[in-house]
Amino acid sequence: MAKQIICENAALGYEGGIVTENLNFTVNSGDYLCILGENGSGKSTLIKALLGLKPQVSGKIEWCDGFKATEIGYLPQQTPVQRDFPASVREIVISGCLSKTGFRPFYNKEEKALAANTMEQLGIADLAKRCYRELSGGQQQRVLLARALCATRKMLLLDEPVTGLDPKAQADLYELIAKLNKEGITIIMVSHDVSALKYADHILHIGKKQLFFGDKDKYLNSKTGKAFLESEEHDDE
Repeated sequence: MAKQIICENAALGYEGGIVTENLNFTVNSGDYLCILGENGSGKSTLIKALLGLKPQVSGKIEWCDGFKATEIGYLPQQTPVQRDFPASVREIVISGCLSKTGFRPFYNKEEKALAANTMEQLGIADLAKRCYRELSGGQQQRVLLARALCATRKMLLLDEPVTGLDPKAQADLYELIAKLNKEGITIIMVSHDVSALKYADHILHIGKKQLFFGDKDKYLNSKTGKAFLESEEHDDE
């Protein structure tokens, strides 16, 4: 499969400090990569680096074979203010096409069709005229996922996408993301939710002392994986 991202011996940080270093991993087209790590381990800094918003302190993060950081569809964590945004579902979804409009002050026929088809694909077409702030948490995440898909069909970067959702909404969103992956879209999911591991094929665990990159089964049987899963189980008790 074609490589999309190569990271070699990268160190990440901010304000003169190093958050994590010795990062080595690759992302291939069609992968489902789950990024795990404790709070403060550098997951947010890595997201910014992958989006091309923050350079690494040292090492290399390279986008391959014509793939660009701007071709990543990003679903960030929501703030309370964002959840209360007073726009229609259609307006939010089609805003994912903004990078395609250039200097045009309007959306063209193809972009409107893309937004409509994406809403249909994600099962939110009937919500098109609804106000975003009136939706449930699960519905809002589907809207934001649709917006990200309007930006790109190559790769989605999802930052804690199920936070705050009830168990059914979490399961539904995970299944939807897995379906998109099976259709060929590369998924990078940042999460602290161990149930996300069910869907991933590769794991990147980052931290100041523990690093791991490899397939899921190896991670689950590694010291790093076992220690992390055990710590998460204790946190849930």
